[in-house]
Amino acid sequence: MKVILQHNVQKLGKAGDIVETSDGYFRNFLQPRKLGVLATDGTLKKREEDLEVLKKKAEQAHQASVDTSEKINTLGMIRLMAKVGEGGKLYGKITNKEIAQELEKKLGMPIDKRMVKTAGDINALGSYKVSVKLASDVQSELTIEVQPEGYVAPEPKQLAVVSAGGADQAQSDDQVEAAESHE
Repeated sequence: MKVILQHNVQKLGKAGDIVETSDGYFRNFLQPRKLGVLATDGTLKKREEDLEVLKKKAEQAHQASVDTSEKINTLGMIRLMAKVGEGGKLYGKITNKEIAQELEKKLGMPIDKRMVKTAGDINALGSYKVSVKLASDVQSELTIEVQPEGYVAPEPKQLAVVSAGGADQAQSDDQVEAAESHE
C-alpha cells in the first residue's frame, strides 16, 4: 500500500515521502496518529503543494538554527556559579537544564535542555566543553567555566598607548599614575 507521510516517522521516512507499507501498519499505526494518508490522485496533487510550503518552513528553521549557532559561538564561554565542598567538589552537579537556562539569559531566546550535550558529568570546578545541537547539521561548541559561589573574576590590566613624537610607547597604569601625580 502506498502512503504519503504527513510527519517524520523514524525508520520509515520524512514528511512528504511516499512509502510502501503493509495494510495493517497503515490502519493501526499511521492513520490513527495522522502520520500518513493513502496515496491517491487527489492526495498526490496536494502533496506537491504541501512540499513547497514544507521546504520554505525547513529553510527558515535551518536559517534560525544557523543564526542561533553564530550567537552561541560569539559567546565562547559561560561562567556558572555553584556551591563547593572540600577539594573543589560540587554539591550535586551542573545539569543540562542549568546550562540551557544560562544560555537563555545570555541569548534572550529559548534553548531546550535536550539540545545541550556534555562529554560527562560536571561535578567539579574547572572548564568543560559543551556542544549545543540545534539541528541535525548545525552544532555549536562553547566552554562552561564552573566557579565557586561568590567568586569574582579578575579583570586584565589595561595598557595606555601614548603617542610621543610619532613613536608609540606603551605605559603601564602605574607609570601613568606616577606621571600624573608629579604634575
